[in-house]
Amino acid sequence: MRHTRLAAGLAAPGLMVASVPAVAQESPYAGMDAREIASLSQADVDAILAGQGWGLALPAELGGYPGPLHVLELADALELSDAQRAEVQAVYDAMKVEAQTAGRAYVEAEAMLSHMFKAGHASPQRLEMMLGQSADALADLRAVHLRAHLEVTPVLSDAQKEVYARERGYGGGHGDADHSGHANH
Repeated sequence: MRHTRLAAGLAAPGLMVASVPAVAQESPYAGMDAREIASLSQADVDAILAGQGWGLALPAELGGYPGPLHVLELADALELSDAQRAEVQAVYDAMKVEAQTAGRAYVEAEAMLSHMFKAGHASPQRLEMMLGQSADALADLRAVHLRAHLEVTPVLSDAQKEVYARERGYGGGHGDADHSGHANH
């Protein structure tokens, strides 16, 4: 009986020690503490600063409003005319410049938010201010990308939009919406 208690006493601490690293390894944030900006990976920062979409225009993209970059990538399949290609390229070029500017503002706002906490200067007042700056910057960035989809959509024919949807792998197509915000009945 004494051996049983001894074995149980020795096993229990071993189990606790063995379970500590397993818990630490399961943390979804492990390794993120080294990030310059807590909420953004380096890949996120690079994409945002490059003016890439970062998924910000998904409501438009998945709602039947083609994006300028993908329209240009699919130019041959869409049989874009020279005029269409030039118009979409102009929208894309303007969007990219605006997105890079807005993206810098968003990344800077997130960097300041992270720095506030790392430096130990967080307070409710600063938090509200920083969150407002970040939210405004993200909204501006998102608007840049969504507006570009709005600008490109009328450049394409309905047939081109259907080809776009099919080429992008969108199942049902987008012929059921009139793009004014109301479904066709």
